[in-house]
Amino acid sequence: MDVSQYLEIFIDETKEHLQTLSDQFMVIEQEPENMDAVNEIFRAAHSLKGMAGTMGFKRMQRLTHDMENVFQEIRSENMKVSPELVDVLFRGLDALEAYLAEILETANEGTEDNEEICQTLNSIAAKATGKEAPAPAGGAAAPAESAGGEAAEEDSGSVDEKEKYTSIQITEYEKETFDKAKADNKNIFGITVYLQETCILKAARAFLVFKALEEIGEVIKSVPSIQDIEDEKFELDFSLVYFTDESLEKVKEAIESVSEIKEAIVGPFEVKGDAKEEKEEAPKEEEKKKEEPAAKPAKAQAAAKAAKAEDKKAAKPAAKAAKPSVGRTVRVDIEKLDVLINLVSELIIAKNGLVSMSSTDDSLHDSGFNEQIEYLESVTTNLHESVMKVRMVPIETVVNRFPRMIRDLSKKLGKKMELHMTGEETELDRTVIDEIGDPLQHLLRNSADHGLEENEERIALGKDEVGHIYLDAYQDGNNVTIEVRDDGAGIDIEKVKNKALEKGSITEEQAAVMSDQEVIDLLFRPSFSTAEKITDVSGRGVGLDVVKTKIEGLGGSIECKTEIGEGSRFIIRLPLTLAIIQALMVDIGTEKFAIPLGSIETIEDVMFDEVKLVQTKEVINLRGSVIPLIRLGQILEVEPGDYEPESLTVVIVRKGDKRAGLVVDNLNGQQEIVIKPIGDYIHCSKLISGATILGNGDIALILEANTLV
Repeated sequence: MDVSQYLEIFIDETKEHLQTLSDQFMVIEQEPENMDAVNEIFRAAHSLKGMAGTMGFKRMQRLTHDMENVFQEIRSENMKVSPELVDVLFRGLDALEAYLAEILETANEGTEDNEEICQTLNSIAAKATGKEAPAPAGGAAAPAESAGGEAAEEDSGSVDEKEKYTSIQITEYEKETFDKAKADNKNIFGITVYLQETCILKAARAFLVFKALEEIGEVIKSVPSIQDIEDEKFELDFSLVYFTDESLEKVKEAIESVSEIKEAIVGPFEVKGDAKEEKEEAPKEEEKKKEEPAAKPAKAQAAAKAAKAEDKKAAKPAAKAAKPSVGRTVRVDIEKLDVLINLVSELIIAKNGLVSMSSTDDSLHDSGFNEQIEYLESVTTNLHESVMKVRMVPIETVVNRFPRMIRDLSKKLGKKMELHMTGEETELDRTVIDEIGDPLQHLLRNSADHGLEENEERIALGKDEVGHIYLDAYQDGNNVTIEVRDDGAGIDIEKVKNKALEKGSITEEQAAVMSDQEVIDLLFRPSFSTAEKITDVSGRGVGLDVVKTKIEGLGGSIECKTEIGEGSRFIIRLPLTLAIIQALMVDIGTEKFAIPLGSIETIEDVMFDEVKLVQTKEVINLRGSVIPLIRLGQILEVEPGDYEPESLTVVIVRKGDKRAGLVVDNLNGQQEIVIKPIGDYIHCSKLISGATILGNGDIALILEANTLV
């Protein structure tokens, strides 16, 4: 049974179980008596143990088994949740995440046993219940206990009744392999394996037993057959004949390292009767013919297994280097897929309608053709909306790991703090979700380290000793806004300005005329940090510049607002999707460009005499607001067209509180466009976010308005 095909499913489900463990560990740290959380942890640990065991990840299996045992004791009210236990559990969670990271990289769990964590878990359970802690395991094998952590009970009945392997019949052809094994001084054992009554995946457990045995020897025969075992056509036991160089105790230990094994009976195996005498009895020809086809495959099966074992040994070094192919997946509600399928069928109907138009009478052609085009447009619009919904993923998949991070930072920094999150159900395109995690992590760490004051300082200021960090997400039109804020000290404008002067980022003259917002924007420059000392949390000058670059690369924007003594607020605005957008098509000189509608506030007709100069820069006064003008033709170095306008056509775009007027030559209306990446062919890539193909085959570049404001 090859389980490698299930690796991707294992990885996805393991991530979910690890997140469940993280969330519930946070709950029991605050509410040690919460039995719902305890039961949830037990279920997640049990599921992880079974999955890891099925995949053959013994170290992962053992660690989750020890976690499961602890929570079985808590569920049985033999012990209670303690701060010491929670700390060990979080260390165990980190170890499980490290195993998963190694599996993602190499398809193997690695060689770290995490013996100290396992022993600590067992010791805590032993101390609380008065039982003796189990001795350290020689390997990474999990104890052969039941899913509930109960020791396997002895089966009633005599030893002879249990030794079912004694009834295995060996044919004349198989006898040759026994003679060879004896000549090679191999140990020949008979084995009967009993599974627990509660075992659900019998074939999977049997497979793990075979896998464990093939690592130290060779399975010669099984009853039932290997095929029947794979098809689960057996009760709760199966028997084997086995050749090995190892001792009986080692073989028994290898079998019982697999979970949900009730008992393994192992003993010397003797071939019954003399094969020569049996041959002299001259069975009937019909019996010979029946026996031969059955015997030959058994011999071939043994040879194939030996070859397979050799192949496995040879393949082991290469397996480490092979990185599993894990695709990015989205879980989709079946109703959304139903809508998608219906729309595709509508699309086919529209296509058939257009085809039939070509064979109709010319007098009916024009009106029918226009109707079909309208119908097709309606279907494609609905199809686009449905596909976008399928791609949408709740932001919860990113932010649910942050409570644990804030908990760890609280301990590391010695500050009391809490994280409050709202809008976790807000949805974003999967491509955006994949990229937004690191920027949010930077901002939260920034709030914890720079934003919040020390505990004593907060008390002296009359604030709550516990600092509060907020992460809010909500949809705003065609954008999603994410705010990270805190109730800390706020940003000291003068401190930032002095740091910038010290680093030479600005001159004294610039500092004198800079607004507070311009000073705050200095924080987003590369290698800029106000931290007095470098720690593993901050001070290296890597953070806000990376955040800004990443978010602008996603077509979004970020701004910061602050108030001394009240706290700071970072506001991120992101497009709902990066694939298909509504855009305003414009002419600039001889070229066509697209401006995303999400960035546009208004379109104005401005007379030439309304353009003024402020500090050598062109501006217009629009209803009391001074807005800078940007001549796109000059910036993009486009050939001027044959336009002699009586006034300027200005597209007002907004990024947060900032606005700018983009001067264009002509407006061509609104259009739904598909964004195509343009790679490294255009040097001013910050101004261009992509390209689109128009209906006539022309290419129009898409302007990135955020970089122009």
